[in-house]
Amino acid sequence: MSRPIRVAISGGGLAGASLMQALFRYPHLDVHVFESASAFKEAGLAIGITRNAQAALDLLGPPAPELLKRSGAVPMAGVRFMIAQGEGAGQVINEVDHSSGERLTSIIHRAEYLQQLLADVPKERLHASKKLESIKQNPDGSVTLHFADGTNHECDILVGADGIHSTVRKVLLGEDDPAAHPRNTGVWLVMSLQPFAKAQAIMGEELVASGDAREYSWVGEGTYILHNLLSDGQLVQFVIASSDDEAEASSQWRRTVRADEIKKLYAEWPTNLRQAVDELLCQEPEQQGMYLWEHLPARTYASGPLCLMGDAAHATTPWHGSGGGMSVEDSLILSTLLGRARSPIEAQAALKAYDHVRRPRTQRIVESSRVTGMMLLGKGGQTGMEMKKSGNLLPRWDFILDLDMLEHRNQAIQKMLDELAVSA
Repeated sequence: MSRPIRVAISGGGLAGASLMQALFRYPHLDVHVFESASAFKEAGLAIGITRNAQAALDLLGPPAPELLKRSGAVPMAGVRFMIAQGEGAGQVINEVDHSSGERLTSIIHRAEYLQQLLADVPKERLHASKKLESIKQNPDGSVTLHFADGTNHECDILVGADGIHSTVRKVLLGEDDPAAHPRNTGVWLVMSLQPFAKAQAIMGEELVASGDAREYSWVGEGTYILHNLLSDGQLVQFVIASSDDEAEASSQWRRTVRADEIKKLYAEWPTNLRQAVDELLCQEPEQQGMYLWEHLPARTYASGPLCLMGDAAHATTPWHGSGGGMSVEDSLILSTLLGRARSPIEAQAALKAYDHVRRPRTQRIVESSRVTGMMLLGKGGQTGMEMKKSGNLLPRWDFILDLDMLEHRNQAIQKMLDELAVSA
C-alpha cells in the first residue's frame, strides 16, 4: 500500500464521533471529521445504549466501553411499562430487570458522551465550520468535498454521518428519491432535564430512586410519559409525548405547546404524574415541542466510495431507544471492515459488505419503532390492560437486544471477503 486510505466523515455528532473513535487508531487510514457547526456539540438530552450496543462497544475494545462510564452513564436496574389511564391504571404492563445478569440499557447525556468520544482524537483531524455544499466524484475514483467556506478536501471514502438532513444521503440516493428526505410522523414531544432531588420530591421515591435506577414508560390514551436517570444519577430526564394528525407528513419541525394544553392532555393521569407534568413543564406559559421524524427505507446505504451511517442512513423515532445504539453498531461494522481494507478498491468492497448486513437490521428497527410508538401512545388498537394480558409489548425488543454481535460482525467480514473474491 503506497499511501494511507483517506476517509472523510461528514458530520461530527455522535455517529461521526463514534466512528472516528474507532478508526483513528488504524495507521493505514487517514481519517478526518468535518462538522458544519462552529463547534462539535450535540443537541437533545439523553440517549440509551442498550445491551446489543454495549456488546458492540466491547468488541470495539478499549477505550470504547470505558467512555460510557466517563460520560456519567447510569445503568438501568430495570425498565417498566405502566398503565396510566383507564382500566388497571397504575399497574405494570411489562417489566424487565437485570436480575438475570444481562445488561439492559445505560442512559447517557448526549453532550457528555460526545465530549468523551472526541477527547483523545488528534485535534488536527477535527474540522468545524465545514458545511458540505457539494460532492464531486473524480475519474480516478477519489472524491472531492466542497465546503461553504470555499475550501475543499479530497478523500477515497466519504462516510455521511451528517444526520437526518444529510447532504450525502441526497447525493447517494438522488434528490428525487422520496427516501432522500425525512418525513414528519405527526408525533411531538417535550423534553426536560431536572435535578434528581427536585424530581424525586415531586414524583416520589418509588418512581425516582438512585439506588434502584429504572426507566419508566407510562401508556396513556393518546399521551405518554418517559422518565429515567443520567449523569451519574444527578439528573432526571422527563419526557411527554402526544400526536397531531394534521402535522403528519408536513414540513413542521417544532411545535409551540401551551401550558393549558399540556394540563388538559394529562388531566386524567395519576395524581403524582399529573403533578409532575404541572410542576416540571407548566410553570412557563409555553414549551417548545419537537416533532418526531424518520426516513423511508433507502434502497442502499453505499454507492461506490460513498456510504451512510447513523441518522443519515436510518433516522428513526425513539420508541425503541435504539437510535444511538444503531450508530454504535454501525461504527463497529464500518471500522472492522475499513480496518481490513488495504486499498481504496478494497475499502469500497467494505462499504458494500456494510450495506449488506446493516441495512436490513436498521430498517426493521425503524419500522418496528413506528408501530411500537403507536402502542405506547395508546393508539395501537389495544388498551394498556389489553397489552398487559396479551404480553405482546416487551417481545418487540427481542430482535434488537438479542442480536449476536460477534456473529453479526463475522457475517460482515465474510461478505467483504466474498466481494473481494468476486472482484478478483
